[in-house]
Order: sequence, then C-alpha cells, then structure tokens
Amino acid sequence: MDFAYSNKVKELQKRLAAFMDEYIYPNEDTYVAQLNQGNRWQIPPILEELKAKARQAGLWNLFLPESKRGAGLTNLEYAPLCEIMGRSSIAPEVFNCSAPDTGNMEVLERYGTEEHKKQWLEPLLEGKIRSCFAMTEPAVASSDATNIESSIVRDGDAYVINGRKWWSSGMGDPRCKILIFMGKTSPNNPDRYRQQSMILVPRDTPGIKIVRMLTVFGYDDAPHGHAEVLFEDVRVPASNLLLGEGRGFEIAQGRLGPGRIHHCMRLCGLAERALEKMCRRAKSRVAFGKPVAERTVTLERLAEARIMIEQARLLTLKAAYMMDTVGNKAARAEIAMIKVAAPDMLCRVLDWAIQAHGAAGVSEDVPLAQAYAYARSVRIVDGPDEVHLNQIGRLELRKYETREPAAP
Repeated sequence: MDFAYSNKVKELQKRLAAFMDEYIYPNEDTYVAQLNQGNRWQIPPILEELKAKARQAGLWNLFLPESKRGAGLTNLEYAPLCEIMGRSSIAPEVFNCSAPDTGNMEVLERYGTEEHKKQWLEPLLEGKIRSCFAMTEPAVASSDATNIESSIVRDGDAYVINGRKWWSSGMGDPRCKILIFMGKTSPNNPDRYRQQSMILVPRDTPGIKIVRMLTVFGYDDAPHGHAEVLFEDVRVPASNLLLGEGRGFEIAQGRLGPGRIHHCMRLCGLAERALEKMCRRAKSRVAFGKPVAERTVTLERLAEARIMIEQARLLTLKAAYMMDTVGNKAARAEIAMIKVAAPDMLCRVLDWAIQAHGAAGVSEDVPLAQAYAYARSVRIVDGPDEVHLNQIGRLELRKYETREPAAP
C-alpha cells in the first residue's frame, strides 16, 4: 500500500490550507456572531460569501470519486483534503463537502435517474439548495435498520409515506429542499434486507411536519439541525423511488462507506487542531511555579495524543485505499475499524485538551466543548460502536472457519 500523496493532492492541500488560513479561521467568530444576532435558523451571510470565494478558487465539490461532476478524486486522494476541512466546523459547507449533502449527492449520482439528477443533484452541486437524510426512527433500535417501521406504499402512480423519523440532519436548514427517506415497501418479504426502499421526498410535500428540533448535549447545531419529523400520508410520484423496491440496503451501503471515511478524516483534522490548542495553552500557563507544558502528565498526554492521531489517520487511509482498490464490501472490516477508532481517539484528545484549558475548556470561549459533543455523537451515528465491533469480531472469526489446526 502506498499512501504517498500525488502532486495533484499536494497542490490541493496547499491551496486548501492557504484558503483556511486566509478566510476560514479568521471568520469563525464572525459566523458565530451573525448566527446569534437573531433567528438562529437563518443562514449567516458570511457563509454564502465564503462559499462564493471557495467556488471561485476552484475548491468546490472535491468529493464524488469516479465522477466528472466532482473533482474526480479517489477516496484516498480526497481523505487528506477532508482532514483539512475537518479543522473547522464551518469549512465543509464552504467547500460544498458537508454531510448529509455529500452522501445524498453520491446516492443521486450513482442511483438517480437523469431527471433526478437534473432536478436535485445539479442544484446541490451548485450549492443552491441543501438536503436531508431521513432514516433513524425513535420507536425502534435503528442500529438494526431492519427494524425500521415507516411505510412506503404504492398507490397507482404514486407512493404514500407514513412514519416518524428523528435525527434527520439538515431538516432545520431553510435551504433544505429534498429528503432521501428510507422505509418499507415490502414488509412481508422473507429476506429482511429486501424489505426497505429509498425514495426522494421534496421538502414542501404536504404531510411533512417537524415535531421538534433536537439538541446534542444542549447544542442545537443551528442552522443545520437535527429534527424529529412526522410523515402523514405524504404522497410523491412513483418515479421518485430510487433504484427499485427492496433495494434500500444496497443504496445505504453504497452511501455509508464513503460517508464514514469522510467523518473519520474530519475527526483527524479536528483532533490536530485540538492538540495544537492544547500545546499552546500548556506552554502559556504557569501553575505552581512551572509551565503546565513541563508537567509529566501533560507531556504524556501530548505524546499519547500524537500517537493516537497518527494511528487513526493511517487506518483511515488504509480503508480509503481498499475502497478504491477492492471495493466497499471487501473493505468493510477496515471501514468498521476506523469508525470505532477515530471517534474514540478524538474524544480522548478533546478531553485532554479541555482539561488543559481548565474552566475555559468547558465554556464557549474555546470550541472544545461543542467539538466534544460532536465527537461523542459520532460514536453513535452511522452505526454505533457496538455494531461495528460485532462485525469486526465476526469477520475475524471467519478467517479460521476452514483453516487447518495449528501444529502443537
């Protein structure tokens, strides 16, 4: 395996890092100030200004591997760029590379019809609209997606949708115009993995009601947000069904593999920034006559943080490499491993950074507390740790099913 960055990637890294230094970091406080000036569910003007600059700079739609619509980068090539974006909470959207839009755009690119692409993919790629992914449900353990109860029932030339979803990310954004909804079209199919389908639901379709916006450790994540949503007799054209009835799991696997890589590389970037803040804070603070940076416990934490970040990055790059070379299915163990390792790594690094900042660490004066809320939630989203650990364990045992016993 060769993880050396190509000249193309190195050039994009350089341009992306320079853009972050010139435009992103200096405007993080501006974004927060504008967001808090009035209705938190409106878009701060600085965001659209930065998006225009990123597009003009050619730093736009860097994801979408194997597509002429994006930058044409492989997962391995995109990974280090995604890490740079992960250093700031506002950066991914500035470059039109934020969730759930990236996953939804990949679904539309791979599984949508030409009409779907024209109506929804093109404006998403242009950054004119945003989207939502509606899969998780409050009434069932959604870590097992076969539990999903929402229904998608054929009625003539339409499908009628009923159900209750929550943690529907992006639903609070006023620019959200399209949802990808997962529900059951064939609940009696003996194959549990052929019961579900995915369908496109325009946001303004009658029967969609936001029950409430949810918080993560008290943070509302406005103006993006996560919603509990009720769907009551929501009727959409039958042509909105993606790929065909019973193929929802197939679509989900195609969507979640790259999405998990994106999450993990962003987590590495955020961990790097947290470590930087920890180092600067430890060097600038004196306690009991010595700089905090000279305390053995601090040095050990800095060393362990560096080791953990390097390990997580390398495992993520390996998973990306395998996805590119042997496909998502063959790389499922590596994808599962990094989905467990990267959030756990970030939680620990952030915890140490918070500790180094003392009382400031748990305030909103530094972005560590909100970053921790995000990191902790990633241990649940896109499959909780326990699901991935079980999969890794089963795959490990499978290696020994037909192997000859070891010699005594």
